[in-house]
Amino acid sequence: MKILLTGVTGYIGKRLLPHLLKDGHQVICLVRDPRRIQEKYSENENITLIKADLLDQESLKKIPTDIDIAYYFVHSMGASNESFAKLEGSSAVNFVNAINRTTARQIIYLSGIIDDEVKLSKHLNSRLNVENILQKANAKFTILRAAIIIGSGSGSFEIIRDLAEKLPIMITPKWLKTKCQPIAVKNVIEYLLGVMNQPKALNKIFDIGGPDILTYKEMLLGYAEVRGLKRFIITVPVLTPRLSSYWLYFVTSTNFHLARSLVESMKNEVICKIKGIDEVIDIKLYGYKEAIERAFKVIDSNQVLSSWIDSASTGKIQQDFLDKIEVPEFGCLIDERSLKYKIDVEKIKNRIWEIGGDKGWYSWNWAWSLRGIIDKAFGGVGLRRGRR
Repeated sequence: MKILLTGVTGYIGKRLLPHLLKDGHQVICLVRDPRRIQEKYSENENITLIKADLLDQESLKKIPTDIDIAYYFVHSMGASNESFAKLEGSSAVNFVNAINRTTARQIIYLSGIIDDEVKLSKHLNSRLNVENILQKANAKFTILRAAIIIGSGSGSFEIIRDLAEKLPIMITPKWLKTKCQPIAVKNVIEYLLGVMNQPKALNKIFDIGGPDILTYKEMLLGYAEVRGLKRFIITVPVLTPRLSSYWLYFVTSTNFHLARSLVESMKNEVICKIKGIDEVIDIKLYGYKEAIERAFKVIDSNQVLSSWIDSASTGKIQQDFLDKIEVPEFGCLIDERSLKYKIDVEKIKNRIWEIGGDKGWYSWNWAWSLRGIIDKAFGGVGLRRGRR
C-alpha cells in the first residue's frame, strides 16, 4: 500500500518507518527539512520525501492523490510557543484538506488518554481538538490514545530514568500519587500497525495501555528496583505546578516547556476507559518493569532508534547541523580533529591526562569545581571520577 507518514523525524515516526518498509509498503514521508531523514533511507526505492509544511497549504499540494493510509504524528509537547494549540489546529485543518484531495481510506492518529470528566491540560485539550478535526475528513479515522510511553529515548522514560538514577532521596510534589497506565513503545508500534486497513478499527477511538496501573511514585520505585537502586520518596503538598516544572527541569534532561506540559497533564489520572482494542488486535502486552528491561537491552547495545529530542518542537535541534545528525546504529559518533605541535608527544599526553586531576582545569577551574559540587548535591558522582 501507499502510506503517507507525517512526523517521521519524531520519536514514534522514526520507529514506525522501518516496520512499514519491512512490510513492503511504499512510504511517502512529509518533512519540513529532508536533512533530518537518516541517510540510510536516502537510497531506498520505497521511500519518497516530500518537502512540505503543514502550516503552508500550497506546499501540501505535492502530496500524491493515490494515498491509501495516512499516519498523523504531529504534536508540539515541548514547544515554547504559547499559541501552540492554534498552530496544531491549523496544521490538522490543512492536513484534512490535503487528504480530502486524495484517495486515502484511513487516517491513523496517536493521541493522549482523555478523561472528559476532569479539566484537561492545554496540551490534552489541543489533542482533543485535533481529534475532532481529523474526524471531519472524508477518510475513515482510527484514533489511539496512550498515556505514558515507556521505551529507550521516550521523554517519559528519560525523565523517570534521570530522577531515579540521580536522586537517592526525593522530595516530590503530590501529583506523584496520581495513577496512570504506561505502555511499552513496542506495543504502541504493534497497535499502530495492527489498526492499519483493519475494518473493525475504522471510525473508532481506542485507549491503549499496558497491563499495569501504577502511581508515578510506584513507577519511580519500580524503575529503581529493576536497576537495583534503593530510593526514598517523600511527597509534599506545597510544590506548585510551576515549582514542580522547575524541579523536573533542573534535575532531568527535559526542557522547561516539556516539563510544564507534563506536570499539567500528570495532575489527572490517565487510565484506559475506552476499551475494545483487544477485540481488534491480539498482542502480548509488556508490563512496566518488563518494558524498562527491554529499554535497557536496547540502550546497552547502543541501538536507540529514536529519542524525544529528535522532534524539532523540543528546541533541542540546531538547524545549522541538521545535515550532520545521524543516529549511530552502534552508538559511536567520531569527531576527529588534528593540530600540529612541535612539543614532545609525551608532554602533550601528560598535559591531557592531567585535566581534571590535582591540577584541575586550565580554564575556569572554579566553575568546574562548582559544577562538581552541584552535581554531587543532586545525587551525581561530582568530582569523584576525576583523574587520580
